[in-house]
Amino acid sequence: MEETTYLVVDGENIDATLGMSVLDHRPTPEERPRWDRVLAAAGEAWGQPAKGLFFLNGSNGYLPMSFVQALSAMDYQPIPLSAPSTVKVVDVGIQRTLEAIAHKDSGSVILGSHDADFVPQMRALLELGRKVGVICFKEFMSSQLHELEALGLEVFDLEYDVHAFQVRLPRIHIIDLDDFDPLDFL
Repeated sequence: MEETTYLVVDGENIDATLGMSVLDHRPTPEERPRWDRVLAAAGEAWGQPAKGLFFLNGSNGYLPMSFVQALSAMDYQPIPLSAPSTVKVVDVGIQRTLEAIAHKDSGSVILGSHDADFVPQMRALLELGRKVGVICFKEFMSSQLHELEALGLEVFDLEYDVHAFQVRLPRIHIIDLDDFDPLDFL
């Protein structure tokens, strides 16, 4: 049986980080990630078929149906969850999913999030010898997730590694001198 990479996406976290930390405004359509590229990158990461699980908070009784339909058309499984407002519904759903994957005989995981709430589950997967990664904006990834790199966690940057955007985002990052092109700044 062929190994599967589960791409587990915390859409709220990615969207909030993009809007509040990277852009400092609500993303326009052209500034949003191209989720088909993210799913393709997850499959290419370790040369395995990727299954996209996209978690959504449906607690208010509303779902952005055009977005849900677009996700389905890109072969994601939208997972809309509901719970009382005191429950971090998406986080709990993702935690349960990561725990379920750990109980399967196989399965690699790439988490789309910056959040430390998933560190225990990610650590458990790494300790089982699974391939585990995170897709995020590297500079906003939780320091607790960064610590898991010592155990083998791979980090994929949404913009620079995955090329998930159609436009260049206004990010400041450290540039290796060998990759520095002054013309990019003139």
